[in-house]
Amino acid sequence: MALTEKMIAACAKSMVKTCNLKKGDAVIVRGGAHTQLLLEEIALECYRKGTTPSIISDSDGYAKRVYKEIPASTLSITPKHYVAMVKAADMLINIEPYDDPSIVAGFPRDKLKARQRAMLPLYDIIYDKKDGKKWLYAGWPTPKAAKSFGISYPELEKIVIGGLAVSPDTLMRIGKKLDSKFKGAEWVHVWDDKGTDFRVNIKGRRSNIDDGIISKEDYDLNDRGANLPAGELFFAPHEMKGSGTLFCPITRDRLSDKIIKEVLLEFEDGVIQLDRTKAGKNYKDLVSSFEQCEAVDRTQYKPVRTRNVAELGIGFNPKITKAIGYILTDEKVAGTVHVAFGSNAGYGGTSESTMHWDFVTAPGANIEVEKHDGRTVRVMLRGRFL
Repeated sequence: MALTEKMIAACAKSMVKTCNLKKGDAVIVRGGAHTQLLLEEIALECYRKGTTPSIISDSDGYAKRVYKEIPASTLSITPKHYVAMVKAADMLINIEPYDDPSIVAGFPRDKLKARQRAMLPLYDIIYDKKDGKKWLYAGWPTPKAAKSFGISYPELEKIVIGGLAVSPDTLMRIGKKLDSKFKGAEWVHVWDDKGTDFRVNIKGRRSNIDDGIISKEDYDLNDRGANLPAGELFFAPHEMKGSGTLFCPITRDRLSDKIIKEVLLEFEDGVIQLDRTKAGKNYKDLVSSFEQCEAVDRTQYKPVRTRNVAELGIGFNPKITKAIGYILTDEKVAGTVHVAFGSNAGYGGTSESTMHWDFVTAPGANIEVEKHDGRTVRVMLRGRFL
């Protein structure tokens, strides 16, 4: 069943609420042409807040032709007019760009890498520690996206729109209760019966409750972005500590968007060991994406932290109950834990990178927190918060 105009307007209102805009803000609203009605509703809601929005959209067909017909040398050129627009903006709202996300798997990797290089000046502006931009990335369901995930459209709509509908107050209440278990934490131990068994160190690192609102407090802490649906507690672990294994049933390649299944990754002293990591499907794409991002990072960042542990997250959105290979919602599934590698400077870490890839456990994980005073506190048992 297609979303009604009333439902789309409600989603737009919720998305703009996330942004916490103030009068006079300049807002860029961007998404695929298939989301045009949503983009317009978002822009209208921005206007109602006294801000000035601009809409940018393109189509799947256009994207396919760009990556087929335009050479990598051209795609590597930074669009200086868009850089100027982002510099002038206060808020960037991005809606899932593709009607059919599976088309990205057909884009040549050399061209994806070229476009990634072209975007580096934009990353510098958006993630600047002093004057970075607020941003929102929101998911959106389509029948073609559902097909690419191997589920029905009603299922995808239930996950995305249902997850969006959970109020920030509810998410904050759950998040605070969970966060209280991590006070005084030093090491966090996570394991399950699927092959996950790792420890990471979060001593002295701040906790972040993803309630779907970019508050002034978040902004002042340099945590200026949000994803919707929301619903996780996350930390930036110490980047050169922590070891173990994590089993991720399903994920999507960071660059090509190909489905990757049955990943058993290993990391040591905070660094993913690609030669000891396995996957049941598209393993070479996983390795290639880390290597390509690392090559770009070497031209931009010191130290290079592409492969270092960047995030420990615990999902708690009560309306998202199934992982489908859509990382945006998979990481919010209650009873799962995720570890990301790459960038984390925006929420309490020290790494800058073009890579940020979350690997989500199967539901049913266990969590123990090892405190400074030697106590051990069980936080989650077989996916149930204690």
